[in-house]
Amino acid sequence: MTGAASGIGAALTRALRAAGATVVPTDIAAGADRILDVRDAAAFTALVDSVAADHGRVDFLFNNAGIALGGNAADLTLEHWHRIVDVNIFGVVNGTRAVLPHLTRQGHGKIVNTASMAGLLPSPKLAAYGLTKHAVVGLSTALRLELGPAGVGVHVICPGLIETPLLDTSDPEDLPDSFRGFDVRAHLSALMGEPYPADRLAADVLAALSRDQPIIVTPRRAKAVWWFYRLSPTLLMKAEKLSSRRTRTS
Repeated sequence: MTGAASGIGAALTRALRAAGATVVPTDIAAGADRILDVRDAAAFTALVDSVAADHGRVDFLFNNAGIALGGNAADLTLEHWHRIVDVNIFGVVNGTRAVLPHLTRQGHGKIVNTASMAGLLPSPKLAAYGLTKHAVVGLSTALRLELGPAGVGVHVICPGLIETPLLDTSDPEDLPDSFRGFDVRAHLSALMGEPYPADRLAADVLAALSRDQPIIVTPRRAKAVWWFYRLSPTLLMKAEKLSSRRTRTS
């Protein structure tokens, strides 16, 4: 489990342990059992190999680590783009490459990637974040079809607004000026409703995995917004534009 020190990763760790699973929580920050920078492909491979050696197999890999970054796209530096792509995309790629030899050799196991509703819908002021989450959704759905015959399942979690520290983060320090003062919580709540507790999300995810659900969208309001967008992208875009205006003037 990557990104396990807080938020969704911590909630998933608690839920899995309550279900009787042996979990190895990792994070770049203190608070997890092992420190892991998901950008370090060699370290990721060494960790997965170590877990497989210690326990005899790997049943799940949860690629959950991620960062958020907002601001007008024109204000983002190239370093901003590289930073979020390296963590949110290549972190998932590194984990997938590390675990695949074990899962294909076993003939079973699951890769579970955390994306976002921003990977299914347009996300103004969060374009860089949305880019990475769309990539995670695309990677996950493609790998599911590719790896299915080998007995490997791939799933992607696309949660709506979840109560996590990311909602109130002010990192990095060089956040674009166009994002400072922008109330992410209020902006997203206007469209998605009140934040959903992370522990309830974790329960939903485990239930969906038991049903072999490929794209896990929760809570119900998020699922409704996703269906609305699929039926009428133009109307949802108009609603998002109106929501953005209200947030800026409130």
